[in-house]
Amino acid sequence: MAAIHDTILRPIITERTSAAYQDRGEYTFAVAPGATKQAIKAAIETLFGVKVTGVWTSNARGKARRVGQSVGRRPHTKKAIVTLRAGDSIPVFEG
Repeated sequence: MAAIHDTILRPIITERTSAAYQDRGEYTFAVAPGATKQAIKAAIETLFGVKVTGVWTSNARGKARRVGQSVGRRPHTKKAIVTLRAGDSIPVFEG
């Protein structure tokens, strides 16, 4: 991946990810489909100035969906769950 802003698309903030952040210190991001774990780790460390200790990725296939008489498809997505070194935090998730 060329640029860090092309690797990390946006944070995912839902009730489930907020609970994971509070309980286990895990942060969830939507990432580019071609992003590797090493690229995700480097992008998070560069963007937020923190030390990443673990990266888990998950691919979700887009579902088929009817749009009028034709069948369309939602896009495939990829998300990354990131854990940080003790004491580090990302201010986007703290509200």
